[in-house]
Amino acid sequence: MNVTSLSLLLTKIQDGTCSIHEALDQLQGFPEESIPGACIDHQRQLRTGIPEVILGASKTVEQICTIAKALFKKGGPVIVTKVDPEKGRQIQKNIPDLLFNSEARMLTSTQSPQNNTQYRGTTVIVCAGTSDIPIAEEARLTLETLGHSVETLYDIGVAGLHRLLSRQKILHQAAVIIVVAGMEGALPSVVGGLVKCPVIAVPTSIGYGTSFGGVTALLGMLNSCVPGIGVVNIDNGFGAACLADAINRR
Repeated sequence: MNVTSLSLLLTKIQDGTCSIHEALDQLQGFPEESIPGACIDHQRQLRTGIPEVILGASKTVEQICTIAKALFKKGGPVIVTKVDPEKGRQIQKNIPDLLFNSEARMLTSTQSPQNNTQYRGTTVIVCAGTSDIPIAEEARLTLETLGHSVETLYDIGVAGLHRLLSRQKILHQAAVIIVVAGMEGALPSVVGGLVKCPVIAVPTSIGYGTSFGGVTALLGMLNSCVPGIGVVNIDNGFGAACLADAINRR
């Protein structure tokens, strides 16, 4: 249950179109609901602005469907991250209202309308290489499901710096920028040296040899000499989106 659905319920009680008994029925399981294998925090979006999100990687199809249906019943939104294609297709067959993005490996409910009064401006997502796009898309889908306006600049890494410099106008108009990069992880430092807004760096596991599954990119970002850069965990596009939401919210 979110601010919108709870406000609507209270308004109906106030104008007499919803009885106390009907309201109590809708509030059943609030603020939390225990189901087999999970305890759902229906109050989370009211407290933090971010709803309960399902990490799909270690859950079965049945577990994800059970949790998603419980979230839908309370008004959603529903976001499932780290879902492999076969699992995603099975879940979508069971719950057709969920949209599956195979590149981002995510299932989401219908995206919220852009809320220009709730957020300060546009979030720009910058992606170093084509191989980093899945993590960038995870961030994009999360933000758009929450109602953010998002612009993307993909495949503009430091190997061809002119690609980034020619798009500075978009960067300077951003309220917050998410930069996704693997390999040596240099791109967030370059972007951070060009803009005034906060920059969120996302290291990816893309690379080989001494990239160590993204550890090299992570350490490079953590050791950036550019002020104003925050760093999230490896391949954590969702976490970057949540931080961008907190920064961008009025």
